[in-house]
Amino acid sequence: MKFGIPLLRLNLLHDKPSNLHNSMSEYSDEELIQLFTDESSRHFAYNTLVKKHQQKAYYYIRRLVIDHDDANDVVQEVFLKIWHSLPKFRGDSKFTTWLYRICTNESIDHLKRQRKSIFTSIENVQQSLAARIDDDVLYDGDEIRKKLDKAVLGLPNKQRIIFTLKYFEEKKFSEISAITGTTEGALKASYHHAVKKIEDFMKRD
Repeated sequence: MKFGIPLLRLNLLHDKPSNLHNSMSEYSDEELIQLFTDESSRHFAYNTLVKKHQQKAYYYIRRLVIDHDDANDVVQEVFLKIWHSLPKFRGDSKFTTWLYRICTNESIDHLKRQRKSIFTSIENVQQSLAARIDDDVLYDGDEIRKKLDKAVLGLPNKQRIIFTLKYFEEKKFSEISAITGTTEGALKASYHHAVKKIEDFMKRD
């Protein structure tokens, strides 16, 4: 599934220090996190982290919340949270693992708020999201891909997250475990159940 990439609407107007090279590809996440601790390079480091990771964050979030504008809003929340939380980041996991954990939690919170705001069941929310796939002018998948996406939407949230991380994001179970806080054994069982449900859905007329 391909979607239009949003422009991140964050206040990133500060230029990098003159003694730092312009190419973000030259910096690892670890180096940027270290630069973030220095007041003189903080905004450059943050801006570079955003540029490096906002696209993958957007695509992942979009698969969970479906709607382009909703995904864009969640991306804003994710990177604002990173701005406030990065000073506390101790590197116990990779930055990308931490990023996906925040993306997952913010997406779940968004879906919960959506459900409460319209006083409906999770099933009705899923049906509403499925309808948005049909109406989305940015969606360019074929009918088989559209059916797959609707099948994934029908999964319980935990299975949908695990399936999305494994199938679409191509994460290893060890990293999914670090993202979700679930044991690898439990993840494999959930993924197996998710695949079986999707296969059954895809066989329907």
